[in-house]
Amino acid sequence: MKAIKSYFTGDYRMRLLVGTLIALVASDGIISRFLVTRGFGLEGNLFLKTWVHDENFLIIKLIGALLAGLILWDMYRQNPKLSFITTLCFVILYTVIVFWNLASFVATQVIVFSLSSPQLS
Repeated sequence: MKAIKSYFTGDYRMRLLVGTLIALVASDGIISRFLVTRGFGLEGNLFLKTWVHDENFLIIKLIGALLAGLILWDMYRQNPKLSFITTLCFVILYTVIVFWNLASFVATQVIVFSLSSPQLS
């Protein structure tokens, strides 16, 4: 147990970034599944496009996020600066993806609401 704990000791910023990345990937999975299954959007990732309607979609996204986090953490032990910059870039990328998904949802709801509400003349 002590060996596992010592493996994950390190810079607080890196632990925060890896945790944030895992949370963003999970959020992307939840939002993507909601949008695609309700017909508000399409999955852009060709690999996940076939899985988005499957019950195991969120598990696949979470396992992928955890695996990526472990790889980035292992990279951090070898080359901290490169790993930190790489993780930061992925966090920025997934932040943009999550906000894009949310903006798409809001935009579709505004259009649907404006088309369904009676016009005042």
